[in-house]
Order: sequence, then C-alpha cells, then structure tokens
Amino acid sequence: MNYYDQQLKELLAQCTRKEKLETTVAELRRQRDAYAARAEELKQIMQEEQADVGRLEGRSLAAFFYNVVGKMDEKLTKERQEAYAAWVQYDTANRELVGVEEDLGRCQAELDTLGDCKTRYAALLQEKTEAVKAAGGAVAEQILGLEERAAYLESQERELQEASAAGQNALATTDQILESLNSAENWGTWDLVGGGLIADLAKHSRLDDAQASVEYLQSQLRAFRTELADVTISADFQVNIDGFLRVADYVFDGIFADWAVLDRINQAQTQVENTRAQICAVLDHLQQMTDQAERERVELQQEIERLVSGVPM
Repeated sequence: MNYYDQQLKELLAQCTRKEKLETTVAELRRQRDAYAARAEELKQIMQEEQADVGRLEGRSLAAFFYNVVGKMDEKLTKERQEAYAAWVQYDTANRELVGVEEDLGRCQAELDTLGDCKTRYAALLQEKTEAVKAAGGAVAEQILGLEERAAYLESQERELQEASAAGQNALATTDQILESLNSAENWGTWDLVGGGLIADLAKHSRLDDAQASVEYLQSQLRAFRTELADVTISADFQVNIDGFLRVADYVFDGIFADWAVLDRINQAQTQVENTRAQICAVLDHLQQMTDQAERERVELQQEIERLVSGVPM
C-alpha cells in the first residue's frame, strides 16, 4: 500500500477507536458516580445496623430492657441478621464500584495512548490533498473548486456568528428594558392607590433606567443592522430589515413628561415586546442559515476526502 494511504488507514482506525472509548469512558464515569453514591448510602446503613448490635451487646438501656423481658437472644439475633444483610448489600455495591473503577482505568489508559490521532489524521489527509493537487489533473481541479466553496462558506459562518452575537446583545438589552418597565408599572400602580413619595420616586428611577437602556438599544440595533447587511448564503437571498426598529422615535415619546400615566408604560412594554419578537425571529433565521452553511461545508469536506482517498498515493 502507498505511503499516505497506509498511514491514513491506521490513523482512521485509531480515531474510530478513540470515539468509542470516549463514549465508554463517559458512561463508566456516570456509573462510577452512581455506584459511589449508593455505596456511601449503604455504608451509613451498615454502620447504623452495627451500632444497634453494639448497643445490645453492651450495657445500654435497650440491652437491660430486653434482658429483663427475656427477649435478648431474639432481639440480638434479629439485629445481627439485619447488620449482616446491610454488610452484604454494602459489600456488593462496593465490589461493583471497584469493578467500574478498574474498567474506567483501563479505558482511560488506552484512550491516553491514542493522543491526538484526530489531529494527526487531519494533518496527513491535508498533506495528501496538497500532493494530489500538485499532481494536477481532473481530480485536482475538482478539489480546488470544492475548497473554494468551503472557504466561502466558512467566511459566511463567521459573518453569521458576528451578526448573531450583535443580535444577542440587543436581545439582552430589551430584557433589561422590560424589567425596568415592569417594575415602573408596579410602582405606578401603587402610586395610583396612594403609594406616596416613595412609590413616585421608585417609578421615576425605573423609568430613568428604561430610558438609558433604550438609548443603548438604539446603538445596538444599528450595529445589528450593519452586521445583517452583508449576511448572504446565495446571491438572491438577503435578510430584509427595512424599518427594523425605531424604538426611541415613538415608544418613549412623551412618557417621561407624564409619569403617572400607566397606559403609556403599557404601550412602551408592548412595543419593546414586539421589538424583542423581531430580534428573536431574525436570530432564529440566522441560526438556520448557520446550520445550513455548516452542513454544506461538512459535505464538501467529505467529498474532498472521498476524492483524495480515491487517488492511490
């Protein structure tokens, strides 16, 4: 077998084994934790049962009572049986724990020997890919075309992630605004029924918080809009965000000039909730686009690997 192909075959086998071992190790760790908790629980029960036997065999009040009524032997036999049963259960659980720990140790040791086989496989595959391209021919042309598309998709994924991050920032700010408005509504309601100066001041404070957050949200939405402008997957698709949001333009227009009007706070809450829904809808679409780009890129890489594997070298 050729130089690259032999090594790739061996490394691929190691990668497959490593994936299986990683799954096994995770399951054994789960079992170890469960057995350890059970063994500790049974140990406590065993110790309590042994303590009961000790009290009867010693000079405790319970021992004196059972001696007086003539049932010491019966009671002691019963407690010893219960103590023995508890010990058997604990011993069984402890043996299971030891067995799992031994299996875990063996698997982990083998896993450690495989090291970075996935990295070495990817590096050697890339080395062979470069060799195939250098040799020229139809396969080399196909690989170059696929790599170009994969690079484009990788760039798009970065753009989508940046857009999503900007959207998540804006989403967090809408939650802060809603929290402030909800609090202002509560204080405003109390103010209407005689909450006095404290309620009025608290309401004003929460509205001030909301106002500051709205101004910050506007800058975040501009950044979000900028990130979305260049997000495309195909030439005929682009996220449409015309008139995306104009929160500060009319949501809070006049609200701070009339502190006591709860319906203005309710209007603001509704608008911010609508804003939040819009952001969530765009974020969902961005996630779909990201998933689609990632799937296509993975498929392209698999096709490149298939083409490279088909060339003896």
